[in-house]
Amino acid sequence: MTSITAMAASRPARRPRRQWRGWLFVAPFMIVFALTFLAPIGYALGLSLFRDQAFFGGTTFVGLDNYAQVLGDAKFWESFLRVLLFLAVQVPVMLLLALVAALAIDSARLHAAGFFRIVVFLPYAVPAVVATLMWGFIYGDRFGLAADLNHLLGRDVVAPLSSGWMLASIGNIVTWEFVGYNMLIFYSALKVIPNELFEAAAIDGAGPLRTIVSIKLPALRGAIVIATIFSIIGSFQLFNEPNILYTLKPNVIGTFYTPNMYAYNLSFGGQQYNYSATVAIVMGAITAVIAYAVQLRGARKGM
Repeated sequence: MTSITAMAASRPARRPRRQWRGWLFVAPFMIVFALTFLAPIGYALGLSLFRDQAFFGGTTFVGLDNYAQVLGDAKFWESFLRVLLFLAVQVPVMLLLALVAALAIDSARLHAAGFFRIVVFLPYAVPAVVATLMWGFIYGDRFGLAADLNHLLGRDVVAPLSSGWMLASIGNIVTWEFVGYNMLIFYSALKVIPNELFEAAAIDGAGPLRTIVSIKLPALRGAIVIATIFSIIGSFQLFNEPNILYTLKPNVIGTFYTPNMYAYNLSFGGQQYNYSATVAIVMGAITAVIAYAVQLRGARKGM
């Protein structure tokens, strides 16, 4: 009996048979993911390694020459610095307004909080094209609210579509569109805070401001990081608003006002598909690096 037990113990344990059934469940997602995400990126990477031959026709392999050209392209860096300035000013203002709105709705002192929440979120339901057209009519210096104010004052005082105010006007449109979206992210995070924390703060005599600083804001750290990352990505992807306003003020915006507009006009206006793909890839890489850095910094502060 002892020898049988020893022999059984000396035998190597059988490895469990690998089950492939799980892959059958994830296969539809993997196929769609490969076709809609990986394949376009691979195709764009392939385009960026070639260049059209102007005189002989066709394309020729140039390796990383297109990337070197982008890094020395003044138009690309001008558009990049413009959206970077847009990000540095517009994103903090938008997130601050969204945070204030979420805290106001979450407080018990705001009357008709449900109605206020719907009103703040409603602009997000408006398509970006419709919102830009609407604000374009308001900004118009020959029609709309700006023109009426100038006519009332007897001089051109309000000029939202001028070169000095164009970026701020676009920032106003984007802020109007996405304050409600970010407010909903913050409000959702506030609703999962345990009530025991508020009860303990009330027992300790903490007022509303102390409760916000010590309980609500620390609980919102993760939501603020997520909203910041989404806002950074959205800022670098800025396209709809300036592209639509371009029809009103083409001499102010131009064809390379943002990197996305530059890539779009290179591809569909100049037929430079290879260089356009290179611009898009470089911009995507920069966006990914900055968003990842923000995520790491937010994760470290949350520890």
